[in-house]
Amino acid sequence: MFKLRYNTPPEWAQIVIEQMDAFLVDHAAAEKKASGMAISMLSHYPDRTKLVKAMIDLSIEEMTHFREVVKIMTERGLQLGADEKDPYINAFRKVMRKGSEVYFLDRLLTAGIIEARGCERFGLVGEALPAGKLQEFYQAIAKSEAKHNRLFIDLAAEYFPQAEIDQRMDELLDIEAGIVKSLPLRPALH
Repeated sequence: MFKLRYNTPPEWAQIVIEQMDAFLVDHAAAEKKASGMAISMLSHYPDRTKLVKAMIDLSIEEMTHFREVVKIMTERGLQLGADEKDPYINAFRKVMRKGSEVYFLDRLLTAGIIEARGCERFGLVGEALPAGKLQEFYQAIAKSEAKHNRLFIDLAAEYFPQAEIDQRMDELLDIEAGIVKSLPLRPALH
């Protein structure tokens, strides 16, 4: 298991709690995009049998989370917003290498790191919320996301030597920490 190299400041969770409606809209968009990413992965790598099966399951799970967030939003009188570019994801994409196999490895490893960051942040929200239905929801989402970061690293191990995974993961974890440090705190998952 890997560890993120930068911890989200506690102030981030307070911003989320103070602007929970905005966070819910962003969270819904993130779940929808995560489901789409899983579909994209299985579409681009149909010959990778284990990946295809895993991405089918992941896309369904992420879409289920999307449905649950939309239900909470509806209860609060909120509606979906237009998709916006995620500065964290965009910055991370810029460091992905060109070339079929190295791009595939980077795609798997960055997906695992992104899931780990989501897990960390959902956990912070779950801790910061007052007891109740919303807190229970975010605690459950954090547990679910904890499985996803390992999923992508395990998939990488199916297709790449461990030494190559470890070397690139070391680089990407440093890059990701720098990205998170540089971004302003806002009521968004990333």
